[in-house]
Amino acid sequence: MRTTSLIARVSLSAALAACVTFAGASTASAVTSGFTVSIPSAVAGTLPVTYTCDGQSISPALRWSGAPKGTKGYAIVMDHVPPDGGHHWYFLDWDIPAKTRSLAAGATTVGYLGGNSVNREIGYAPPCSKGPGAKTYTITVYALSGTPNLPKTSTASVTRDQVLSAISGITLSKAVLDATYTR
Repeated sequence: MRTTSLIARVSLSAALAACVTFAGASTASAVTSGFTVSIPSAVAGTLPVTYTCDGQSISPALRWSGAPKGTKGYAIVMDHVPPDGGHHWYFLDWDIPAKTRSLAAGATTVGYLGGNSVNREIGYAPPCSKGPGAKTYTITVYALSGTPNLPKTSTASVTRDQVLSAISGITLSKAVLDATYTR
């Protein structure tokens, strides 16, 4: 099986950048902005088992490129919309320096980490898909024009909604990647 990078492209438009709803994002889309995010070890749009509760339970290695001019830093959100609605989030990272273009698998020292909705602890909580069928997990890298008004330390008290609120007025663009996992 050939290993390929899973890449999704999204628009640079301000309207899309301000959007905080992840429904409809597609890993197969090709839009004009050129801001992309990938999981280098992903095959055919699948989240590698290493990054789930069935593997090593570490955060995925990520690589991004094509951020717009004026990017002063990044924030990352990994979440999932379950069939019953709402949002589960697995990874929050903010204050990532502008010169950063990737995160190693299991990274915990780049930027500041928030809580997750799985165990309410600081850092990554691996997806542990329940029920039959593939589940889609969305990873979004936000290119920011400033520093979000969030704590200057990692803390479990920061939620997905707080990160999205703090970056809503300073988001230049976002790169969205959907990866599926089936148990």
